[in-house]
Amino acid sequence: MLLQSQSAVDSAQAAADSAQAASQAAQATSVLDVLILGGWVMVPLLLLSLLTIYLFVERLITIRQAASNPETITDRVRDFVRNGDVDGAIAYCERKDVPITRILKQGLERLGRPISEIQDAVQAAGKHETFELEQRTNLLASVAGIAPMLGFFGTVLGMIRAFQEIQNLQGNVNPSVLAGGIWEALVTTATGLLVGILALFAYNFLIGRIRRLTNDMERSATDFIDLLQEPVSADERSEPVG
Repeated sequence: MLLQSQSAVDSAQAAADSAQAASQAAQATSVLDVLILGGWVMVPLLLLSLLTIYLFVERLITIRQAASNPETITDRVRDFVRNGDVDGAIAYCERKDVPITRILKQGLERLGRPISEIQDAVQAAGKHETFELEQRTNLLASVAGIAPMLGFFGTVLGMIRAFQEIQNLQGNVNPSVLAGGIWEALVTTATGLLVGILALFAYNFLIGRIRRLTNDMERSATDFIDLLQEPVSADERSEPVG
């Protein structure tokens, strides 16, 4: 009896698992069918969604690799410079190899020249590093604007097809036929809005991170220029910098 009862329980569990798997497969098929009903406009929307994911992940990795502790880097470079070890400061910047150290390296390599020339070199390096961080983020902004427009365009095409069908039936159509054509047309609008929202979120998120990095770079560059303009003590005069 116990064996029969256990067998019945196993059979019931297997049947339940099979029913759940079938339900999930049917649901997945249903979603795919709904997307297909959107027509050819769904193809560029799918490509835009993949582009959004790629750009977000690629830029996020780049930003994380560029992140650093500006206070620690600036203090370390300050120690090298005050000790007269400019070569050590340059070597330290090369080892770290992040945007802040690349900016400071441009200034360190020009020590001994007029302060205005050093400041111009540091500012130019900062603009270049900011440009590198912002690369391809404009594509995310474009996707955020294009995807909803594509979705609306697909909806308009779908509505045209729906009314053409009504005309072909000479007006002998029930509300269910009209409603079916409308919701099929709205699939592209929903998809376009979803892709646009994701792209807009990704763009704003990345821009926020880039602005924080840019602020750190500007602060480090300012501290570096201030360091070069600090009064030199009697002990430091015997050890020229640069």
